[in-house]
Amino acid sequence: MNIIIVGCGKVGQALAEQLNEEGNDITVIDMLASKVNETAARYDVLGVVGNGATHLTQQEAGIKNADMLIAVTGSDELNLLCCLIAKKAGNCHTIARVRSPQYSSEAPYLKEELGLAMVINPEQAAAAEIARVLRFPSAIKIDTFAKGRVELLKFKLPEDSPLAGLAVKEISTKLHCDVLVCTVERDSNAYIANGEFRFLDKDIISIIASPKNANNFFKQIHYKMNSVKDVMIVGGGDITHYLCEILNRSGISIKIIEKELSRCEELSESLEYATVINGDAVDQEVLLEEGVDRVGAFVALTNLDEENILLSLFAKSMKVGKLVTKVNRIDFDDVIRHLELDTVIYPKNITSESIVRYVRAMKNTIGSNVETLYNIIKGKIDASEFIIKENSPIVGKPLMELKLKQDVLVASIWRDRKVIIPRGGDSIQVGDGVVIVSSFPLHDITDILEK
Repeated sequence: MNIIIVGCGKVGQALAEQLNEEGNDITVIDMLASKVNETAARYDVLGVVGNGATHLTQQEAGIKNADMLIAVTGSDELNLLCCLIAKKAGNCHTIARVRSPQYSSEAPYLKEELGLAMVINPEQAAAAEIARVLRFPSAIKIDTFAKGRVELLKFKLPEDSPLAGLAVKEISTKLHCDVLVCTVERDSNAYIANGEFRFLDKDIISIIASPKNANNFFKQIHYKMNSVKDVMIVGGGDITHYLCEILNRSGISIKIIEKELSRCEELSESLEYATVINGDAVDQEVLLEEGVDRVGAFVALTNLDEENILLSLFAKSMKVGKLVTKVNRIDFDDVIRHLELDTVIYPKNITSESIVRYVRAMKNTIGSNVETLYNIIKGKIDASEFIIKENSPIVGKPLMELKLKQDVLVASIWRDRKVIIPRGGDSIQVGDGVVIVSSFPLHDITDILEK
């Protein structure tokens, strides 16, 4: 596909890298020549210096032959204008990043009236992800398939876990749980686990299951099950605004600490149900005075990564039950992972993954399509959901008879409103929703078969 990306910030660069790796022809546009040159050189893509919201610049970037334009500049209005011009000039698919809460309620209208393929709000998406892990504190991350009926949960084994020493195949026989282990992260290595794989303390594990079966599994391994009842949020930005709206619907008590008085007044007016404290959370006395040692969860959402990390480490020393840390920079994720901060949210990754998911869905081929895509382990392992729309070589045969490529796992089948954790005798049928875990990108369900 020919794809134009307007904006060479962190999200634009992440998109250029991922979409280029998947065989798309990428052209980036930015008004800063240094940004364009850096992105073009690093990811081997074409670059155009100019205003992406002008017809002339889009023509230079090849809008007439483009399949898609993605606008991810720092301005919502500029992104929408870029898409509007692209739609008129090239009649291609358009995606706009729109971040302001003032526009969030207008997203369906904007999408319809401007003919946008997608409106992505990074802050709203990040808030939804935080809310999911607060509902299920044992998990580091939760992704959903089959419209929420199947969950992929990532969690870390504590020391002396009942799972330590067990083989994957022993979970169903010894714990009587219908879950499927997808991946294991150990040190810097990532594995798609087979039945003989044995767990060790501190492994990070991803399982797939229905919500009911996931609950049963976590009870069996003595994990905390109940969602948090109260949360302390540091930082009063847009993610906090969206998160509070979600948490309030769940009856969770909310306390916000924000150092800007004017922002505190705005939050107090718009979020009447939340307690808003004007104070600097970097001052430990402020946190202690507001009861950081007694809250069920602590969420660090300031604009400074370093501040969020330090605040979370302090909350961890106070034995807070659940920690969530927002990090904007994605360059040092390997270092951050070793700090054991519980759940780390990268809004820029959430944005780029959502857009890549849509692009992949456009590239369907033989009788199936990618409905949902998640990067379980960054740059190493994906989980893709397919809807089987017509007969293909994978339909009707027991899984044990299919010649699957190495590092491929058929993780779940959704059929007739029922979740099936597949075994060797199960088969895939037309109409099924199927989740595949793989160490390489999949564009079609048949990509799992040896040629």
